Amino acid sequence: QVQLVESGGGLVQAGGSLRLSCAASGRTFSSYAMGWFRQAPGKEREFVATISWSGYTTKYADSVKGRFTISRDNAKNTVYLQMNTLKSEDTAVYYCVARSSASYSTNPDEYHYWGQGTQVTVSS
Repeated sequence: QVQLVESGGGLVQAGGSLRLSCAASGRTFSSYAMGWFRQAPGKEREFVATISWSGYTTKYADSVKGRFTISRDNAKNTVYLQMNTLKSEDTAVYYCVARSSASYSTNPDEYHYWGQGTQVTVSS
């Protein structure tokens, strides 16, 4: 069982930056691929970024590529999402996810564990 707790959300002006953190419980964190999804009001859940267990492989949604960076620290059981040059369309609840596989996925149905979410609001 893995529990995920996100932090770092908040209100920021367009063009600003935020860093989300996701602390995971469990001794097998390093064997899990991790990711971030988001959901804006009235919209479907959307893939944002994912990272393999080793941290060597990552993948991003086209909408955030070049602005967001996902990383992980297996010694701290934590995954991060650095968000730069934020836009109003990035406003959403951001969810940290984990799957019991070494390889990443962009499919939300392939993630076994979800955090409670953290709100990110970008004002224009």
